[in-house]
Amino acid sequence: MTEKYELDERAQLLLKQLINSYTRDAQPVGSRHLAELSGLDVSSATIRNIMAKLEDMGLVDSPHTSAGRVPTEAGYRFFIDSLLETDNLEASAHHIISSSFSSDKTSSDLIHSASSILSRVTQLAGIVSLTHTAPAEVRHIEFMTLSDRRVLVILVINKDDVHNKVIHVERDYSDLELQQAAQTLSHYLIGRSFENARQLLLEELSELRSDVNSIMETVLDAMQEVCNLSVHDDLLTCGESNLLHYAELTDINKLRDLFNVFNEKTDLLKLLDGCTSAKGVEIFIGSESGFSVLRDCSIIGAPYQVKGEIVGVLGVIGPTRIAYEQVIPVVDITAKLLTSALNSQK
Repeated sequence: MTEKYELDERAQLLLKQLINSYTRDAQPVGSRHLAELSGLDVSSATIRNIMAKLEDMGLVDSPHTSAGRVPTEAGYRFFIDSLLETDNLEASAHHIISSSFSSDKTSSDLIHSASSILSRVTQLAGIVSLTHTAPAEVRHIEFMTLSDRRVLVILVINKDDVHNKVIHVERDYSDLELQQAAQTLSHYLIGRSFENARQLLLEELSELRSDVNSIMETVLDAMQEVCNLSVHDDLLTCGESNLLHYAELTDINKLRDLFNVFNEKTDLLKLLDGCTSAKGVEIFIGSESGFSVLRDCSIIGAPYQVKGEIVGVLGVIGPTRIAYEQVIPVVDITAKLLTSALNSQK
């Protein structure tokens, strides 16, 4: 929760100009330069006094004596919560994003597009989680006889995820029997959540007294494995190399730890999980992430949905001096356009 700060209009303006300058140049901002940026008709001494008060509040810091000041984590948080005015997304950026979510793409392609387009437009690292993928729905079931008492099971999950699974059966089945088994399974499973339909079918198999019960039980086990694979937690990342352009992140030890986070994924998935309850864009600055390796980074994320259910979070990772007023609208519109594209699929 944001701490309460009593800042008059001059102090707010100076803090905002300091953050804008530091975001752009990555250099501590001196009082004389701040006076020029703000346009205030006050002396440098007055500005120094205001800066000293902001420093006492913990909103700015002096990295070196007489070297100007830089915003602190608390300063960024106050700026975002109280002073930030987000920019309107440029028409060119909106076109680039919207054109990436064409209707002819599969769900997987759309989600992969989101991570790459976020990286491309913001020049930061784009991230997309699939942590809360919607329950798997079976759309099509088909059997094909192979040799040596093997049957090929062809499954279509969630519209466009095609899986082929070879199962071993206890006896030879005719094409008619396999067709009957496929029809029975289709009756129970197609268009329904796999887990719910599977339980119902298992309860009724004993009553069917069918010669194909054994193959259906085998198929259900195979489908369980496939459906589990189709909803596993995952994280897509793109543009990690963009972070090399920011001097504050180029320390070799910081880079090693940061890229380990991208490779291992677990911590980022936990972090993005914190955005799933957000109604819009969520921002973690430095230590707010809860992970020491991200203390020099900010994460901006927003959830996306399918059929009213949150199925993942997308966003960007960059230094704390992200141009928030520009990046926040990009993350927001990308989440909305991805949601729209996923829900437009039939």
